[in-house]
Order: sequence, then structure tokens, then C-alpha cells
Amino acid sequence: MNRFSDKVAVVTGAASGIGEAAARLFATEGGRVVVADVNAARGEQVAAEIGGLFVHTDVTREEAIEALVAATLERHGRIDCMINNAGMVGAVGSILETPGNYWRATQSVLLDSVFYGIKHAGRAMREQQSGVILSVSSIAGIMGGLGPHAYTAAKHAVVGLTRSAASELSRYGIRVNAIAPGTTVTALIEEVRGGREQALSAAAEVSPLGTALLPEEIAAGLLFLASDAAAHITGHTLIVDSGVTGAGAASGASVLKGQSMRFVGASHAAI
Repeated sequence: MNRFSDKVAVVTGAASGIGEAAARLFATEGGRVVVADVNAARGEQVAAEIGGLFVHTDVTREEAIEALVAATLERHGRIDCMINNAGMVGAVGSILETPGNYWRATQSVLLDSVFYGIKHAGRAMREQQSGVILSVSSIAGIMGGLGPHAYTAAKHAVVGLTRSAASELSRYGIRVNAIAPGTTVTALIEEVRGGREQALSAAAEVSPLGTALLPEEIAAGLLFLASDAAAHITGHTLIVDSGVTGAGAASGASVLKGQSMRFVGASHAAI
């Protein structure tokens, strides 16, 4: 349908999961995509398969995000959409047992990276007087429940930062939105749940629709927010959750209940 024809998208965390699905969809829709990730081997593979550019990026470092934006501008001359997607689960377990370094490492990946992405992509978009910045939050960012505490705090902060950034950047023709997925069956969630079948089953069980969300379905929501169909939408968080929040289910209850403290995704952050 070419809903992103001849536009440029940067996707962090694009070597797997929601980020990979978004990179592939935006490319299919006519976009030129920059794949950013710390996983060089997989990131280069995804970029090659979609005809995109790979930039090795540690999203916890501001200078890396600044370099990512610079590399995109050097290659394409503009950025039409910045997708702050890189993530992990981080600290899982009781707040009473959460080490401070686990907390900080989780915030670094899930929140600091979003701030850096908005800041540096926003500067480029201010110069061109247009652009869309999208960040991946979670239903854990709009409700309570027995979810991982550091993750929940970071995802709430992403929603708040989206609203405040939108109020400032709209004067430059920049739209800023977020998406809040329900439990989406990615490799990280499979790790938490103990396997793919367990992840699919758990996700479907808490959904009023009885369906498990897949990365491609979240990517479709991101494409809508980036497209001209959403031209008058800014400061908004789009919930894509198969009805979980509407039913009042406790987000992530089975992730925390009965589990000892651990860190999921340590390979992506210094702890």
C-alpha cells in the first residue's frame, strides 16, 4: 500500500521482536529503514534482508543515539520517523529485594534511551519542520498490577514524557506518540514465561478476546501512528492489548508471583 513511501524511519531494538517487525513492515510500505541494535550479527541480517542500513547502537549511551541520528542524516538527509523501541524486562521480583543497580540498568534501557531518542531525533526534525517520534510503552505504563516494578515505572514515565514532549515539539510540526502493547510474544517474553507455547498460552489466557498478540500487530499500530492517517494525533498513547486493560486484568501478575529476584536481559545493560 506504500503508506510510508520514500520516507525514512529509524528503529531501535530492530534486530528482534517488535522492532524487527516494525522495520520489516515500514520497508514493505515503501520506507527507507535504519536498523539500530546492539546485536550486530542479527541487526546486519535484518538490514540486509529489507535493504536498510544497520547502525550498531547501545541505546543507553547518549552519544550512540546522537551518532545514530547523524548516520541517518548522512545517508538519507532526513528522518521522518524515530521509533524508540529498544527494551528488555529488566528486574523481576519483589520491590523489597530489588538491587539498586538492577533498577538503574532497567531505567537506562527503557527510559533514558527514549529521552535520548526524542532529544536527538527531535533536533533533526526541528530543522526540517516535520517528523514523527514514536516510543514503545506498555499496558504496564497505564495500569498497576503485580508486574515488574522497575519496568512498570519506566513505562509510566515513557507515557508522561510522550505527552510533555508533544506539547513542546508540536510547534515544529513534530508529532510525538506512544504505543502501549499488551503482552506480546517476543523472545524476551518467551524467556520470562519458559518457552513459546507457554508465552502464547499465558497471553491468550488473560485476554478477553482469547488471542495472543504478536510483534507484527504492534508494528501495524506503529505504522498507523507514523502515517498521514494519524496526522492530527499527537501526545497520545495507543493501547493495543486484546482488551486486557478494559477488562481490568492485573498486568503481568503471573510474571512476578512466586518468582525470586532476577534480571532478564542482562546482556543488554551493565548491571
